[in-house]
Amino acid sequence: MAEGWRQYHDLSKHSPESLRLNPHSLQWANMPDPFRHYDGVPVLDLPADPPGHETGPEFLSQLLFHSAAISASKLAPRTGDRYALRVNPSSGNLHPTEFHFASCGLEDWPDGVYHYRPSSHMAEQRGPGNPQQDAPIVFLLTTIVWREAWKYRDRAYRYCLLDAGHAAESLALAARSMGCEAAIAGAFADDELARMFRLPADEWPMLLVTLRREKATREIVYSSIEAIHAATKAPSQLTAFAPSAGHPLPLPPGSSLFEIARKRRSALDFEGGDRRMSTAQFAAMLEAVGHPEFVQLYLYVHRVEGLLPGVYRASPLQLITPGDQRVAAAGLSLGQDLAGNACIAISMIGDLERATATYGDRGYRYVFFEAGAVGQRLYLAAEAWGLGATGIGAFFDDKVRDYLNLTTGDPVYHFAIGYPVRDPRLEA
Repeated sequence: MAEGWRQYHDLSKHSPESLRLNPHSLQWANMPDPFRHYDGVPVLDLPADPPGHETGPEFLSQLLFHSAAISASKLAPRTGDRYALRVNPSSGNLHPTEFHFASCGLEDWPDGVYHYRPSSHMAEQRGPGNPQQDAPIVFLLTTIVWREAWKYRDRAYRYCLLDAGHAAESLALAARSMGCEAAIAGAFADDELARMFRLPADEWPMLLVTLRREKATREIVYSSIEAIHAATKAPSQLTAFAPSAGHPLPLPPGSSLFEIARKRRSALDFEGGDRRMSTAQFAAMLEAVGHPEFVQLYLYVHRVEGLLPGVYRASPLQLITPGDQRVAAAGLSLGQDLAGNACIAISMIGDLERATATYGDRGYRYVFFEAGAVGQRLYLAAEAWGLGATGIGAFFDDKVRDYLNLTTGDPVYHFAIGYPVRDPRLEA
């Protein structure tokens, strides 16, 4: 057997020589159908947009909708044809993987062996149920190799295996998010399963995914988190604290806070280059910060009209370290480039010592509440003034303190503001 797989693996390798000696052009008239339908069998509807997943049809609909269904379409530039995209990815978008399942004891759903029809989000009943299965739902993921071999020839089997792994994980993740246990297995009697699920000769079993509705959970206790929460619990007498104190948010004339709040997004990255934040925009960002009690802002100014690049301390604005800060800002933020591509990046430094001296251990929470409030205000102000923003919770704490030459205070939040790049995910 080892010799057999090695022979195939070597045969399917790519090299400059193999690609040059074996050119391949696609025969579009012979392109396989990416969807399999079974005619003359009962077809059961899966409810669209089910309100929950209390019963079998609703559960199956949500499960398959979030793991195997059509999710979008694209327009082929060469032919003008539209083709479907699915939730689970596939090499060349050819989708050799088919989803079959056997159900037993599901509420409001007949026992049986089914095939999922993604083209119409329906289930085709292929046969009676399997009384010997030990779980309510057992999925069998199969492959139709010709769908991949049409384009990728000898190498296609590798892609079929990869696609089956993608599909199984897609199904398992969806199931677990719905409160199920999901177990993936690849050891089974192939021919026996093929007979049980009534597979055509060109469709081969790949993976079994067994689902159980009850999910056993195990809570992991972090003693440090429990200790800080206990320490910051309120005593019987506690001084009130307001993180923003009602400071008005600076908005351009005619702006609506409600519209801005609905449009607010976290920027994926920023444009970089030479485009600068205007003086008015920068002033609005500073005004939005207000006057926090325990949070001091340090600004890594990259591109702002009228300001030299450098590190500035806010309230009042004061240049601390001149020079280009793009590499430093990104490096301190765990190497995230967006902190260097933004017009400004920010380190919020919290005075934890003073906060806890004022409010007891509860003050520790207040510093982070306040930093979060400042961040929200910056998000909204950036959106209102034609910018984008991203909060950054991960950074090198001690390196930030060293870089800023801090003798008091601790970094509690990082932030970046600039001109956001287009996020293709929002258009999907």
